[in-house]
Amino acid sequence: MSTVAFGTLEDLQPRDAWTNEARDFTPWLAENIDQLSKVIGVPLELTGTEVAVQTFAADILARNMQDGSTVLIENQLEQTDHSHLGQILTYLAGLDAQTVIWIAPRFRDAHRSAIRWLNAHTADNFAFFAVRLRVVRIGDSPFAPVFEIVEEPDDWAREIKHVVAPEGSRYYDIKQEFWNAFLDRYPELEQAGLRRWRYPNNYLTAHDTPGIEVSVYLGKERSGVFIRSAWGEQVGPVVAVLEPHKAALEARLGAGFGPSGRGGHILGRDIDMGHEARDTWPECMAWMHARLMEYRAALSEVLT
Repeated sequence: MSTVAFGTLEDLQPRDAWTNEARDFTPWLAENIDQLSKVIGVPLELTGTEVAVQTFAADILARNMQDGSTVLIENQLEQTDHSHLGQILTYLAGLDAQTVIWIAPRFRDAHRSAIRWLNAHTADNFAFFAVRLRVVRIGDSPFAPVFEIVEEPDDWAREIKHVVAPEGSRYYDIKQEFWNAFLDRYPELEQAGLRRWRYPNNYLTAHDTPGIEVSVYLGKERSGVFIRSAWGEQVGPVVAVLEPHKAALEARLGAGFGPSGRGGHILGRDIDMGHEARDTWPECMAWMHARLMEYRAALSEVLT
């Protein structure tokens, strides 16, 4: 007979853990966004909380580190309501988000149906999630948050596996190895803001101008550089600032102005090198370094 003592898992009310949604739960979730990342299956990086959209404020904005797209997170501590559904649709348009994550302890059937309809009738690059929030404990143990997906896009798990699972954690490990080596080689770029991390895109603020970034990305067989808006921001204001200098920038950087792609990339260039061929890493790094210096210098001239 087993001598192990078992306890009973107890469900608590979310407000037992967080009294106020805006003051308590949203800041906690922003600081612990990795817990949500594990459930959704993609790496998320926080970009802002209480982000203004017209007369409203979106709870959390993040970015999907696999492709740089914007993720909107709207949370409640009570059962879902029509007001939040309406706000989500407003934020979706105003923030150019591709992924929406709606978190609540209970979902009305009508709202689950709405999430299913959106997943079925919007373009393939949009994804909508309904995530149930639970707070549990055993006996007098600390509270434990639990996120459970109740609605997601069809074949989402298979899609995530297609993106990252064939190589498992190697997808991230090799990128971290590359960025570490890159910044060891060019430490001035780390001081300027590039990061030692595990994701494809790395970025710098352009000439100390908030809202405009120079981004480098590392793929398996192809890498590149481009200009874009700050994560979670519309690309339109960046285009408005740079378009008067379009001809000069195109000539200097050898790139078409754009914008193009899901993130509204501007003046993109790429190279047929990536992390798979290790013998080309020094050449790829040298190319990235040269382009970053070139792009920042060009932007410095037009932004001063």
